[in-house]
Amino acid sequence: MKLNITSEKNNPLLKRREVYFTLEHDQTGSTPPRLEVRNAVAAALKADANLVFIKWLGTKTGTQVAEGIVNVYDSVEQAKLAEPEYIIKRNSPSEKPKEEGKEE
Repeated sequence: MKLNITSEKNNPLLKRREVYFTLEHDQTGSTPPRLEVRNAVAAALKADANLVFIKWLGTKTGTQVAEGIVNVYDSVEQAKLAEPEYIIKRNSPSEKPKEEGKEE
């Protein structure tokens, strides 16, 4: 994956950075998982992955290039105030439900 930051804007009112990026994902084929992209963006911006929230991620038709919008907050509390609940859920690691009936 090759990450390229297209633009970055500081929003002092909401205490966040709004980042637009492109991501070349030739080796994976399909659009990479949201958590993988989140970690890559956090590493590129030298930010904590828990403060990075992907607003939008999509691959251009017929290419191996994805575009996205990310918000990087100063604190988790500020993120919970500004981001909708569905965005927070979308960016949290999914927990696999335990299978019932398989007891040892």
